[in-house]
Amino acid sequence: MNVYDKFRTYIWLVDILQRYGPISFQEIQQHWLETELSGGVELAKATFARYRTAIEDMFGLCVGCDAKNGYRYFIENVEVLHEDTIQNWMLSTLTVGNLLSDCLSVQDRILLEQVPCAGHLSTMVEAMKRKVRIEVTYRKYGADQVKQVEMEPYCIKLFHRRWYVLGHFYREATSDQEAQDYCALYAFDRMLQVKLTERSFELNPDFQAKNFFAYAWGIFVDPKLDPERVVVRAYDRERYYLRDLPIHFSQRSLGEGCEGNRVYEDFELYVCITWDFCSHLLSKSRYLKVMAPSALVSRIREMLHDSLALYEESVTVD
Repeated sequence: MNVYDKFRTYIWLVDILQRYGPISFQEIQQHWLETELSGGVELAKATFARYRTAIEDMFGLCVGCDAKNGYRYFIENVEVLHEDTIQNWMLSTLTVGNLLSDCLSVQDRILLEQVPCAGHLSTMVEAMKRKVRIEVTYRKYGADQVKQVEMEPYCIKLFHRRWYVLGHFYREATSDQEAQDYCALYAFDRMLQVKLTERSFELNPDFQAKNFFAYAWGIFVDPKLDPERVVVRAYDRERYYLRDLPIHFSQRSLGEGCEGNRVYEDFELYVCITWDFCSHLLSKSRYLKVMAPSALVSRIREMLHDSLALYEESVTVD
């Protein structure tokens, strides 16, 4: 079996354990023989044991065996599947790819979202692995001129179908300006060219990508802002959506209530209040109300007023 098919087999096995576990080896064997990967050949127990080890090494998932329950196999640390890690993202992506490769007969009925400019991804990853700076040719939205910057790629982040790189910059002090040490985000889809340099850099040992974005709703981080307690009230079906898809990892429910004939649920979260977070709240304003802090309530009210102003005395274009 080649490397590609081995990968597909690992993904298939994790999927089977998620869907049917605890499951016996005989049942796994039955599912295995129904796949094209098997080629009609049974899965040997020794091979299955190697796959269990590979899955733990690759994805951090421990495949246990319950001897008291008829030697049934299951994922011991299933909580790992809910963590926000690159392993889980890779596992999820590969699972979808594995599924689609077996669904060619209905491929025209499976619609996916396109992520633009993912082509720069391999260059960024290579730069991070080699710890070398990159030269980026970049054009901002609304700008006529192209800009060239050299940065240290600290991390990359996918958010709402757009890839971003967090670049670290250091500017030596001059007679006119103090030394500058800062990070800035650049979107892949605004990059015209990305080139590796031979100039190496050392990652700040105190930098942790997850911590850097911990209290950000999306990708914008303002070092001048501290996280604040935010309370939102979700009405009607919106409260179910927030339970399944929390706004932020810190979100927790404060309980339900009624306003007239409308049922609501209050949620608390701790985030830095940036403009993209406010825009997100505004996009849900029909079913979501900000309760605290008062400054955010005023800010959302002002944004709603500005939105309504766009429709006052407007001319309809047919």
